[in-house]
Amino acid sequence: MIRPAVDSDTVRAAAAVLSRSERRRADRLALDRDRGRFIIMRARLRQLLAGRLGARPESLELVDGVHGKPALAPGSTAVDLRFNASYRDDLAAFAFSVGCEVGIDVEAVRASADADDVAARFFSPAEYEAYLGLDSRDRPLGFFQCWTRKEAFLKALGDGLTYPLDRFDVSLGPAAPAAILRVGSAPGHLCGWRMRSFVPAPGFVAAVVMEDRRARIAGER
Repeated sequence: MIRPAVDSDTVRAAAAVLSRSERRRADRLALDRDRGRFIIMRARLRQLLAGRLGARPESLELVDGVHGKPALAPGSTAVDLRFNASYRDDLAAFAFSVGCEVGIDVEAVRASADADDVAARFFSPAEYEAYLGLDSRDRPLGFFQCWTRKEAFLKALGDGLTYPLDRFDVSLGPAAPAAILRVGSAPGHLCGWRMRSFVPAPGFVAAVVMEDRRARIAGER
């Protein structure tokens, strides 16, 4: 987790380790603030990957999957290192795994006038019922805990919003442990994925989802 300063010197230094396509992607962002954040976060991701692989940050070849999930180019390293990143405002979070898919999401918790409508549209029926059952003062946290947990799972899958949002349930209550409760007809403990949540900074929530191959094997027996 990082909260870097987005000043011109820092952005200029960070841009030097990005690929040409990453710099073009940054140039397409309209706001200087957003452009600077993207450059710094992407450079930091490269630095963290390089430290784990014993390589130079600028030498890494990153590619995007069909639905946009970044990965190391096949065959470019001897280590099957998987990763994911998320940033919101000036906060970034990263997750790494060897040989297992991983997804991470971070969000700022804030009251939203249309939260109830968004929950009705994007939460599963079980999640929406749990959300409506929260005390009104707990709903902003419950909303973003559900959102980050669902987003982290989708990012771990690499399918983006092509995966039906009502096909899986996650916990969301303030006192409930972070968990995937159901995927399709499989109960959470046999779904082949595990989840953790954390508070990366005051006013933010985050979730990480990682493949659990032992659970998947057990569930297939």
